[in-house]
Amino acid sequence: MRVAGIMSGTSLDGIDVAIVDIHGRRVSTVAFHTTPYPKPVREALLGVSNSITHTAAIARLSFLLGELYAEALLETVRRAKIPLASIALCGMHSQTIFHEGQPIDYLGRRIASTFQIGEAAVVAERTGLRVISNFRERDIAAGGRGAPLVPFVDYLLYRHPRITRVALNIGGIANITVISAGANSDRVTAFDTGPGNMVIDALVAHHTHNRRTFDRDGRIARSGKINQPLVDSLLRDPYFALTPPKTCGREQFGREFVADLLGTGIPLPHLIATATEFAAQSIALAISTHAKPAREVIASGGGVHNSRIMRRLRELLPACGISTSADFGIDPDAKEAIAFAILAHQHARGRPANLPSATGAHHAAILGKSTPGKEFGSPKKEARIQKPESRRKA
Repeated sequence: MRVAGIMSGTSLDGIDVAIVDIHGRRVSTVAFHTTPYPKPVREALLGVSNSITHTAAIARLSFLLGELYAEALLETVRRAKIPLASIALCGMHSQTIFHEGQPIDYLGRRIASTFQIGEAAVVAERTGLRVISNFRERDIAAGGRGAPLVPFVDYLLYRHPRITRVALNIGGIANITVISAGANSDRVTAFDTGPGNMVIDALVAHHTHNRRTFDRDGRIARSGKINQPLVDSLLRDPYFALTPPKTCGREQFGREFVADLLGTGIPLPHLIATATEFAAQSIALAISTHAKPAREVIASGGGVHNSRIMRRLRELLPACGISTSADFGIDPDAKEAIAFAILAHQHARGRPANLPSATGAHHAAILGKSTPGKEFGSPKKEARIQKPESRRKA
């Protein structure tokens, strides 16, 4: 089955679209393309993420994102020169603007919650595809934290009968999946390790007056000096002492966290170097504490392009061979979009796709909500399929 996956992560870089062919456990990538968010959209998303805001702004953004997701998918199809009609299904994560996986007392009840925006009905209408979205809610309803969800895919792709492996994703938030040698799915451990690129990106934007949104190849970090006492202090955050399963996001490491760092008065290049070291050390701490005796770490996500982080991980984890998902045929940038294509495929097959050992759910559950597509062949659909290829090169 050919399935499209759409993912936009906590870094708010843009919209990742992966188109894959799934045959049993074999997954092959047909196409991948990233469409950056327009600057006003990124700023608006930052404005409604982890904040109290007017409901009209959220509603408008949700429908706007639906349009942008559909356009990104159609652009990926055009660039790859594949027929839209060859795609059976689309799995869409949408944009998380709030996630509180740890239950809190609310009106006398213990409630966990999550909120993703990006209207699936718009994508279904514009593309004609059946869209599976809102994957986190069912896991939370089943007693889980709604995250992490990608470990199910890590287990399918990377399990090995004799080698313990760690799948590491360095996105806005970093997370790991520990797949013990010969493990069944109920023995997989997975959790968020803490900030990946999120804090670094926010500091870089502040340092460059929003001219840049990430530290390309760790260049700014290399120009700064690490404040190790500050790193030690940050690692004493209670989150790092929690036992998995656990999950975090902007609620813990978002704007308030960054504001506290800026309030230290430390020059920004030094803060960026310190935040980069904090990311590497928190990842290494999680692996050394919860992933013994791992022999291989397979990294993906935008953080693999930060040579400073990757070098420090190799220094901090000398007993582990550290590679990237590219060594296993999976584009590190496309990995999470591919994952949601696979989760959509599981939904279509009526199969569970969460790992209770990772999310804390009481049982395995079929994830996602289905929005029907429409029949191919309408004049509007044919016009979209036949649109000339963009002049931009892939």
